[in-house]
Amino acid sequence: MNLYSYILRRLLYVVPVLLGVCLIIFVIFNVVAPDPAFILLGKHATHEQIAQLHHELGMDRPFWEQYLSIVRSAFTFDFGYSWSSKQQIWEMIKAGAGPSLSITIPLFIIVNIVSISTALLVSFYRGKMLDKTVLILSIAMMSIPSLAYILFGQWYFAYTLGWFEISGYEAGFPNFIPYTILPVLLYIAISWGPDTRFYRSVILDEVYQDYVRTARAKGVGELSIMFKHVLKNAMIPILTYVIIQIPFLILGLLLAEAFFSIPGLGGITIKAINTSDFPVIKAMTILSAVGFIIFGVITDVLYTVVDPRMRLK
Repeated sequence: MNLYSYILRRLLYVVPVLLGVCLIIFVIFNVVAPDPAFILLGKHATHEQIAQLHHELGMDRPFWEQYLSIVRSAFTFDFGYSWSSKQQIWEMIKAGAGPSLSITIPLFIIVNIVSISTALLVSFYRGKMLDKTVLILSIAMMSIPSLAYILFGQWYFAYTLGWFEISGYEAGFPNFIPYTILPVLLYIAISWGPDTRFYRSVILDEVYQDYVRTARAKGVGELSIMFKHVLKNAMIPILTYVIIQIPFLILGLLLAEAFFSIPGLGGITIKAINTSDFPVIKAMTILSAVGFIIFGVITDVLYTVVDPRMRLK
């Protein structure tokens, strides 16, 4: 099977998976979740007001019609209007995507480069003082909650030292840069520990393989072994780990956007949860599901590029 046929077949698999995701979303929000009318109208609402709101929101329609509405929005990206702000949800997503990506893209690039480089370095010096120091430091940094990083960073680096903006956001390049530096740096510190430990484990799994011993026996240098052989064979789990992060980049960072007042998709999601704005929550859930499915296909295709042992079956 050639590459194009494989991609087409995997994209066709997306349809039943997305239908299943829509069914789960429908059950959670339309069957299991509490009636949002009580939240939107308050506890003193009359039966007539609740019935009127159910009609306006389409909640009095048969279940199969409500399910088909979710399916239609998943395939057309027409998510309708927000219950709380009355804005078109797709316009809200487009407005929030820029601020979210201004944080997540530099974070994604820098943290992966730093973590993979650190993992290669400590794997090269495995068992030595440098390796042990990085291991202890990464465990210590993983043990600190993300919220503690954010609160300390805002208080010390922004408020006390005045090096960065505490919160806020200005649209347009380069106006947004001063507002994104501190959250990016803090999330690099948050992500560095677990990412470095993961990449180190993956690389060390390859370091002890027979082909590495064979390469050493043939007189190949350690640097050449690490970069030409070990890193190349460790690329499959690294690719999986890296690409699976991309849907999160699109959806933004919930905590960072909330605490730094960045008007991104994470902030929109938190606001929707607080106000029981189900159409917005459904839209974000569908987008994240579509992102995972699409980037799962991309990951499978890239496997065949980085590892010739893989075959498209």
